Amino acid sequence: MSHTLVALLVVLVSMEAMSFVLGQGNGNGNGNGNGNDYDELSPLASGQERGFCKAKNACYYKTLVCPSECPQRKPKKNKKYKGCFINCGNKCEVTCKWRKAKCNGYGSLCYDPRFVGGDGVMFYFHGAKGGNFAIVSDNNLQINAHFIGTRPLGRTRDFTWVQALSIMFDTHTLVIAAKRVSKWDDKVDALMVKWDGESVSIPTDGEAEWRIMAEGREVIVERTDDRNYVRVTVSGLVEMDIRVRPIGAEENKVHNYQIPSDDTFAHLETQFRFSNLSDLVEGVLGKTYRPGYVSPVKVGVPMPMMGGEDKYETPSLFSPLCKVCRFRRQSGLAQY
Repeated sequence: MSHTLVALLVVLVSMEAMSFVLGQGNGNGNGNGNGNDYDELSPLASGQERGFCKAKNACYYKTLVCPSECPQRKPKKNKKYKGCFINCGNKCEVTCKWRKAKCNGYGSLCYDPRFVGGDGVMFYFHGAKGGNFAIVSDNNLQINAHFIGTRPLGRTRDFTWVQALSIMFDTHTLVIAAKRVSKWDDKVDALMVKWDGESVSIPTDGEAEWRIMAEGREVIVERTDDRNYVRVTVSGLVEMDIRVRPIGAEENKVHNYQIPSDDTFAHLETQFRFSNLSDLVEGVLGKTYRPGYVSPVKVGVPMPMMGGEDKYETPSLFSPLCKVCRFRRQSGLAQY
């Protein structure tokens, strides 16, 4: 076999491997078309929902039908049934997926804050009890996180969890937070939502969602279970699956958190999917979506740590200011 032929085979195998990796999708929708650009059609007699694609790509003017395994886009019992995902982007497909955060998936933020970046690398970022940090900061989007925590006697750092997220874009701010709960009850909703400083109530019946048009963007907060699970969508920017959960007694014991008896440290588990991030995106999580990004953490150790608290700390949950932040508020919004 000639050297030229061998080289050609190596190139082809490399290209195939690369396409497989890219096909996994890291939660940044750049270049994939508008997968959500479709009209809802009436369901089939079987109850299978349909979408008529309008995105001008290979899926243009096609009708996609949800499979019988997941006939509905928004099943009422999220824990028992997968939802139908209609993708009118370049993939032009329908798939069945759980409508909840995957803590081992790309763009996840869970536990004593453990991230999985856009590069697929897992790392921990502890921040500080009571601190606020820029998770994502880009030209048109900023997401800050408020950390709660505790430091048992004899420890050199805080145990921390994300209690609230502030999503800032255009002139608006959407806040998703976990309420302080002294005794956890699965039958009680511990979710709190605010839009531009005003509390929002998410319905539990019908479509079980709240939505608003804001300067051309559609903002949707929809329940994906009866309580404590939501999907948040800011069109053209980000989609998030969020769960509110407590620190349980067994978890507290195993990790020796020494949680006080009057606080369950309710916090958020979140998975992000972004659209149209710039190549210079910043933030604890955001920077991992940069083209060619190489993680500085030590891969292979039990708890790979990401530093940079000083670079990403913000004065408040609602402030877009940090040493490396890129987002700048448009005029017209009073700070609160």
